[in-house]
Amino acid sequence: MLERKVKTVRALERGLDVLLEVQARRAVSLHELHQALNLPKATLLRMLLTLGRKGLIWQRLADGAYLPHLGAAARAAGSAVEQIAEIASPYMKALSTKVAWPSVLSVPRLDHMEILETNSPLFRLDSAILGPVGVKLSYIHTATGRAYLAACDENERDAIIARLRPRDASPGSEEDLRAILKETRERGYALREPMHPWPDRSKQLVLRDGRRSMAVPIMVGGAPIATINLTWPAKRGTDEGVMLRHLEALHQTAQAVGRAVAAQSAAPGKGASGI
Repeated sequence: MLERKVKTVRALERGLDVLLEVQARRAVSLHELHQALNLPKATLLRMLLTLGRKGLIWQRLADGAYLPHLGAAARAAGSAVEQIAEIASPYMKALSTKVAWPSVLSVPRLDHMEILETNSPLFRLDSAILGPVGVKLSYIHTATGRAYLAACDENERDAIIARLRPRDASPGSEEDLRAILKETRERGYALREPMHPWPDRSKQLVLRDGRRSMAVPIMVGGAPIATINLTWPAKRGTDEGVMLRHLEALHQTAQAVGRAVAAQSAAPGKGASGI
């Protein structure tokens, strides 16, 4: 008996081609998809939007790249840190509509914080350029690092400080750092000031970039998994003024991301579109 000839759905085929290309490359731009698949960019954008709404892909704010959604199997094998950029991205986009200055999302590594996402491309200001993804930030000299160090438990904090402590650390310098972190913990947010003498990465950049920054931790289960900051040019606003206007929005965003990460972990089959 001859098989009946059944026509394929061409639009579905092309949509699957786009999805497979994103999955194969792990991160891909619209132009790269256009070159690889020879499809009009307008068509690709419609397909990408549809795939995004179905929770199969997501678009990173930092560079506009399209990435595959982290599936249930990958989530089970990994940790909340591996999916936090995908989860946090829409919240950071929403924050950009409320606050005049950009933010970065960062996670802890052994001796530094690493940027996973930033909404700075949404701001058309030279002073708003942060990142890019992968940049290593100081635990000691950035608000981002201090927010995490202040929020983590004592054992983790001790381990990080031990990695950062220079061999010729001046007497009392570690006590000064711990006092800064204690003050940060008590007030609930971190600043770059006061400066600290240890020559950890980013110190010279912080001294000369003319920016101010505040940061708060993203908490899940009572422990920090990441931090989110807000950065602005020092000449455009005092710490007190910016905090008065925007600290609450920053806290709300961090809390929303933390709840979303916790919910995602509790329901591993739920896609990013369910946030």
